[in-house]
Amino acid sequence: MKEKIETLVRLQKIETEANGIRIMLNSVSDKLDTLEAKVNEFEQSIEKETSVLNELKKKYRSYESDIKTNDAQIKKSQEKLNSVKTNKEYQALLKGIQELKAKNSQIEDEMLECLERTNEMEKNIAIKKAEFSKFENQTKTEKGIIEKESNRGKKKLADLDTDWQNVSKTTDPELLKKFIAVKSRAGGIAVAPVVDSVCQACNMNIPPQMYNDLYRCESLKFCPNCQRIIYWEKPSSLEN
Repeated sequence: MKEKIETLVRLQKIETEANGIRIMLNSVSDKLDTLEAKVNEFEQSIEKETSVLNELKKKYRSYESDIKTNDAQIKKSQEKLNSVKTNKEYQALLKGIQELKAKNSQIEDEMLECLERTNEMEKNIAIKKAEFSKFENQTKTEKGIIEKESNRGKKKLADLDTDWQNVSKTTDPELLKKFIAVKSRAGGIAVAPVVDSVCQACNMNIPPQMYNDLYRCESLKFCPNCQRIIYWEKPSSLEN
C-alpha cells in the first residue's frame, strides 16, 4: 500500500505543478494586453497633444492671414486719403484705418501668446516622444520575457502531462478512479500530507488513531473533514 500511496503522491505533485503553470499561462494574455494598453494610452496622449499643437499652428496661420488682409485694407484706405473730397470721408477713412490697426495690434498679441504656447507644446511633445520611445522599448523587453516564460511553461506543461500519463499507467486502476473523483470535487487537490496530526489541505486535526494508522500506511485513508486522500509526512522536527 505504501508504494501505491507514493504513486498517488507523485500524481498529485505533478497535478499541483501543472495547475500552477496553467494559472501562469492563463495570466499571460492579460499581462500582454495590459502592457499593450499602456503603450496605446501613452501614444494616444501624444497624439492628442499633437492635435492641439496642430490646431494652434492653424490658428497662428489664420491670424497671419487676417493681418495680411487688414494690412491690404489699410494700404488701400491710406491711398484713398489723398483723393477724398470731404472732411467727412477723410475722417471715416481715418477711423477705419485706426480700427484695423487696433485689430492688428490685438491679433499680434494673440499671435504672440499662440506662439509661446506652440513652442512650449513642441518641447513637451518632444520630451514625451523620447519617453515613449524608451517606454516602448521597455515594454517590448517585458513582452519578450513574458512570452519566453509562456513558452517554457507550455513545454514544461507538456512534459508534466507526459509524466502524468506514465505514472497513471503504473497506478492501480481503482485508486486512479478514486484519485480523479476526489480531485474533481476537491478543487484539484486529491492528495494531501498530514503533519503533526494536521491535514495540510484543510488545516484540520485528524483523530489520533487515524494519525497512527497513517504512519503504518496499511490502507488508504481520507481526511474526515475535507475527504481528501491523506498520507503521513515526517514532521519538520524529525528532519535530519
